[in-house]
Amino acid sequence: MADPSSYRPRPGEIPDSPGVYRFRDEHRRVIYVGKAKSLRQRLANYFQDLANLHPRTRTMVTTAASVEWTVVSTEVEALQLEYSWIKEYDPRFNVKYRDDKSYPYLAVTMNEEFPRVQVMRGHKKKGVRYFGPYGHAWAIRDTVDLLLRVFPVRTCSAGVFKNAARTGRPCLLGYIGKCSAPCVGRITPDDHWDLADEFCDFMAGRTGTYLRRLERQMADAAEEMEYERAARLRDDIGALRKAMEKSAVVLADATDADLIAVAEDELEAAVQIFHVRGGRVRGQRGWVTDKVEEITTGALVEHALQQLYGEESGDAVPKEVLVPALPDPVEPVQLWLTERRGSGVSLRIPQRGDKKALMETVQRNAQQALVLHKTKRASDLTTRSRALEEIAEALDLDSAPLRVECYDISHLQGDDVVASMVVFEDGLARKSEYRRFQIKGFEGQDDVRSMHEVITRRFRRYLAEKEKTGEWADGEGLTDGEQRTDGGQRTDGGQRTDGEAGTAGGTGPDDGEALTHGPALKDEDGRPKRFAYPPQLVVVDGGQPQVAAAQRALDELGIDDVAVCGLAKRLEEVWLPREDDPVVLPRTSEGLYLLQRVRDEAHRFAITYQRAKRAKRFRAGPLDEVPGLGETRKQALIKHFGSVKRLRSATIDQICEVPGIGRKTAETVAAALAGAAPAGPAVNTATGEIMDDEDGAPETTADAPGEPVSAGTPDERRGQER
Repeated sequence: MADPSSYRPRPGEIPDSPGVYRFRDEHRRVIYVGKAKSLRQRLANYFQDLANLHPRTRTMVTTAASVEWTVVSTEVEALQLEYSWIKEYDPRFNVKYRDDKSYPYLAVTMNEEFPRVQVMRGHKKKGVRYFGPYGHAWAIRDTVDLLLRVFPVRTCSAGVFKNAARTGRPCLLGYIGKCSAPCVGRITPDDHWDLADEFCDFMAGRTGTYLRRLERQMADAAEEMEYERAARLRDDIGALRKAMEKSAVVLADATDADLIAVAEDELEAAVQIFHVRGGRVRGQRGWVTDKVEEITTGALVEHALQQLYGEESGDAVPKEVLVPALPDPVEPVQLWLTERRGSGVSLRIPQRGDKKALMETVQRNAQQALVLHKTKRASDLTTRSRALEEIAEALDLDSAPLRVECYDISHLQGDDVVASMVVFEDGLARKSEYRRFQIKGFEGQDDVRSMHEVITRRFRRYLAEKEKTGEWADGEGLTDGEQRTDGGQRTDGGQRTDGEAGTAGGTGPDDGEALTHGPALKDEDGRPKRFAYPPQLVVVDGGQPQVAAAQRALDELGIDDVAVCGLAKRLEEVWLPREDDPVVLPRTSEGLYLLQRVRDEAHRFAITYQRAKRAKRFRAGPLDEVPGLGETRKQALIKHFGSVKRLRSATIDQICEVPGIGRKTAETVAAALAGAAPAGPAVNTATGEIMDDEDGAPETTADAPGEPVSAGTPDERRGQER
């Protein structure tokens, strides 16, 4: 625990002007971001007697190791910079609202030649008009189904649209009148765009115009005795009215407003938002957050406004925002909202009438959301806390291990040896911190030696980062052999691009080499860094030998503040370094259950990586080495000849008979196969018989050119995996 006086700025260093400040911990992570009208006055409040500070504020300043600030010219700029930094650094002591679900929106892709109506989730895209959010996707589909009678806008995917255009036949909706069928030219692009624009106007609340127009058309059709047309218009009007009834009128003056209510106690706060457009509730959403700092209701409202409108502009910010308490001061926030909208925004507390009554409804929803959240979380939070306490007591630790790392080794009979590192923080998986390794220090099967190598490399990286005090080496990317997970893509040179998700494993030959997430991580910016944070407990999948290897690796690096244990699968025994007897936890122990979850997750992560590597190796073959030969032409060659063995024996003229293969390519293929060693024959593991092409077991398959059929049944192969 740090003493705030050790990093307190000297008198006169802090300017008396607006700005944003950041507290960092000993690992240079940003743990708190705040703004102030006067930096000098605000920061002075943090460096008073600890006994006078709120408990949460006291925890923050004793966790921090330094403080820094940035001066801005106005309070509005400070508000904008504070929002940007909270979003970028994700500081642990700031209030952060997170949706408890990904709310669906009704989206109209006005940025396309033929706009499409669909359900969308996630980040908003430029040029797309959004309506909602809705509580359920089925509510959107019901509404759209009613409106397509009047506004037959395209709803099909790009693939269906292109296929209909190619065949000249529209889909079912086009035949039944619920799509204007722009795919087959029944409507021009401009007319279809206007139709989508009218759909958006209706969804935005401008409903009276269309109803009155349809009523006039119905009356005219009846006068002209076109009763069938009048009946269709009558049904269209009924469909529109039914769609409108799904969102009842709550504000008679057709107001566009957002109503925000907050329910809170000493530890948590729940926020509910009702989106009212044209006097009707068009969407609802809610957040729950831990109150990790001392904060007023007005400050909670301010953070909610930042979260709600930080990425919005134009009409997405309504003319009125009704709140239960105003931020202090309110002027910068109101000016910021006005800038986001481009016109005046009223931020106020409703005092009487329909708006106050609706605010009471929103408040009741927020209160119910907080109660429901506490009911769901209570048992889970209690269980996780008890599990960590039981582990600390069983392993004789000074405190509960808030960060646990678990390592596992995986291979198939000594081939493709890999390792995994999974991280649990506060008893929950932290998948963004997962890492995976290739074992390159030696060949063959040796779990103990592999564990020693992985632990050494992981903590050597940690020591290197500690020495550099958060600095990353310039120009260094991922080393050869390092992998990423969660489907992230890598740029040339191995560096990650902005916005990539996933993790990477360390397998470079230089254990002290620094890794980078890209150019933006070369300064002390507090963002997550690889291997920079130590765990309180290292768990290895295995018994006494693996535990001894892990402890020996830590001892060789001089690390004595990280506990080590192992969990053996056979009897679920917990092994400690330099102990002859294991620690046996009760089968009903929450601590044992948490260790099992950590171990099983490490095993899953390792074997998934190992199987992916093995599959990639199996798919490789002689044709992969032919320059300029793509996947399509490789498949064409295998399909034509049936196997690489037959292709190898073919003449250049015979290879040229394959569609898409010219003479130069045929010569290159023949030369490459002539220099490659023939693959071994496939073996029937049940009889031991060597099968040739005539036995119906081809040397290769179209999916795996150049490789023999994998020996053994799936169950037999799984039994050989570790």
